[in-house]
Amino acid sequence: MELIDPLAQAYAEKYSSKLTPLLDEIEAYTSAHHPEAHMLSGPLQGKVLELMSSLLRPRRILEIGTFMGYSALCLAEGLVEDGRLHTIELREEDAGRAAEYFRRANRDDRIILHRGNALAIIPALNEVWDIVFIDADKVSYGEYYRLVLPRVRQGGLIIADNVLFHGQVLEPEIQGKSAKAIQAFNELVSADETVEKVMLTIRDGLFFIRKK
Repeated sequence: MELIDPLAQAYAEKYSSKLTPLLDEIEAYTSAHHPEAHMLSGPLQGKVLELMSSLLRPRRILEIGTFMGYSALCLAEGLVEDGRLHTIELREEDAGRAAEYFRRANRDDRIILHRGNALAIIPALNEVWDIVFIDADKVSYGEYYRLVLPRVRQGGLIIADNVLFHGQVLEPEIQGKSAKAIQAFNELVSADETVEKVMLTIRDGLFFIRKK
């Protein structure tokens, strides 16, 4: 399902501030060489993440799902002087390429890359999070949410990507374990009275969840 009109997408990108040349390079490389290039945030969503981070001026960010490092570089733009972004990637090849992009962006001192299973790594991170970006395997979204929410500061923000899941959650009967998991996650957040939330129809759906 084509969720966003490509003409509207192109128009929005045209009138939005541009990202760095390195991010353009990451997008081009991923599009040309990665079999799951659709997973990249892209310039419009990337700019939303960058602006949100710049508004909140976070000290600690957690990203679950590094992929090629694109969204981490966007989110890192808003960090305060002593801020750090922790990002977790399961796939070694993607983690290696992301690490190289972090080095080239001179952000490898501020972005801490963890390689492995996020469900095992997150409990070992003794931090209080200002922003959490969830963008890893969809089946575990609910587990990630329950795991990080107690460690998000009051007024902190959780952002979840792909909450429209290619339009599959809009079908009368939802098929597939990932789509069903996203639907369950959306219902979990909707029922959670400890947070304020708004779902935006940007790209594949972004859920902004603020801890009260």
